[in-house]
Amino acid sequence: MALTYGTTPSRFATGLSKTSQSQEKPMTLTERLAIVRQAGQMSSSSDKSEHEFSFKSVDFDRVRRLIYAKAGISLSTSKQDMVYSRLSRRLRATGKKTFSDYLDILENSKETPEWEQFVNALTTNLTSFFREPHHFPILADHLRKIAPLRHQINIWCCAASTGEEPYSIAMTVADTFMNKAAPPVSIFCSDLDTEVLRTAEKGVYTPDRTEKIPPEQLKRYFSKGIGKQEGSFCVRAELRRMMTFQRLNLLDPLWLVKGPLDVIFCRNVMIYFDKATQYKILTRFMPLMQPDGLLFAGHSESFLYASDLFQSLGKTVYQPARQSGSA
Repeated sequence: MALTYGTTPSRFATGLSKTSQSQEKPMTLTERLAIVRQAGQMSSSSDKSEHEFSFKSVDFDRVRRLIYAKAGISLSTSKQDMVYSRLSRRLRATGKKTFSDYLDILENSKETPEWEQFVNALTTNLTSFFREPHHFPILADHLRKIAPLRHQINIWCCAASTGEEPYSIAMTVADTFMNKAAPPVSIFCSDLDTEVLRTAEKGVYTPDRTEKIPPEQLKRYFSKGIGKQEGSFCVRAELRRMMTFQRLNLLDPLWLVKGPLDVIFCRNVMIYFDKATQYKILTRFMPLMQPDGLLFAGHSESFLYASDLFQSLGKTVYQPARQSGSA
């Protein structure tokens, strides 16, 4: 027996006699869903026809495959509109008329400069100063704890973006070692996106970007811009001296960062990778870290599935798991 879903919509029954309505066979669920799907497809086709460039499912699938292979980023099917919006700019810049022609550039040459632009376009850089603020007092406590044990403290911020996160780390370091003109701390700042790294290295921010910085820290660690930078705030040299900026792809077989690391900030990065890729990256973090080092993750990330590598300390902070046989 066919499963039914209500009766024929009233607009289809308008003008029918009671007899004809009573004899009409109820619409099955399958038939009803077919109508809904058809309506959705018509709407989708109408929307796509308004695009400057044709963007088919096969194009989106190619983009997903290429960005996963290059950067480990796993794009969900819900990102199709975002991908179109960002890559259509690259079609205009390269003079290509179709996505197929544009993607051919990438697939035909591993060395083309367009790879950098492709990755930059699809990288999301949402950041702010002192984002997820509960982490910074934990960082300060950890620095005070290990300072007597280290000649040099090494921190890696592996998603530096436009600089707000690493400079927040640097301000925390400077506040913690207030009595030292040159804290014994090195901060390695990396990102996949070369454009945002250039912004980070400049260290110049408009007032709306510095709103979350407490006034006393803004005054202590930033100077007011002059000339072309008038109206902006510029990071002072005492913070910049701690920092090194370098492009780094977490999927690269060789990382330029050297251990042992006391702290890794890898926040809101793993959400773009599937679990298998996450685990590979965590496996590579392990030998770089001090036994008492800290790994900071984003609020929506969890590494509990990798408890053989890292143990949770709460508040999305992790420490290398003790290996069997260790004290």
